[in-house]
Amino acid sequence: MNPFAPTKAEICRQCHTVVAENAAVCPNCGISCPTTRQANGWGFEYKSNASLFGLPLIHVSFKYRVNRTPVIAKGIIAVGQFACGIVTISQFGCGLFSLSQIALAGFAIAQFGVAYSLLAQFGVFVHEGHGQFVINVLRLLHLLG
Repeated sequence: MNPFAPTKAEICRQCHTVVAENAAVCPNCGISCPTTRQANGWGFEYKSNASLFGLPLIHVSFKYRVNRTPVIAKGIIAVGQFACGIVTISQFGCGLFSLSQIALAGFAIAQFGVAYSLLAQFGVFVHEGHGQFVINVLRLLHLLG
């Protein structure tokens, strides 16, 4: 047995060219993740087996599908670039409690946010808000009307 012979994991699944085991794309045919049996994207994703209300207890997603669309983290606790859940830690978050750059939440800490109660640099709030440019939704409607 030749120790230098390519293994099956080092062969592109489409064109059967020898590629590096961790290659992102095949240099010959351009297919993504050429050494996997079936490409489902790249990045990191974790879902806990435990669930509550049909949602995973924890869903962490910094993953993109093969067509380059992000995988949204959806769970009781959701962490990722895009997240939706009860508690979100994300760049773009939607949830009851959100720590995000851009948030739509009941209670949020964000750079840009819309929330019932909000701590943000820029934002619109319903009940209570603090920040640099934060305004009550009723006052905003009055100013626009």
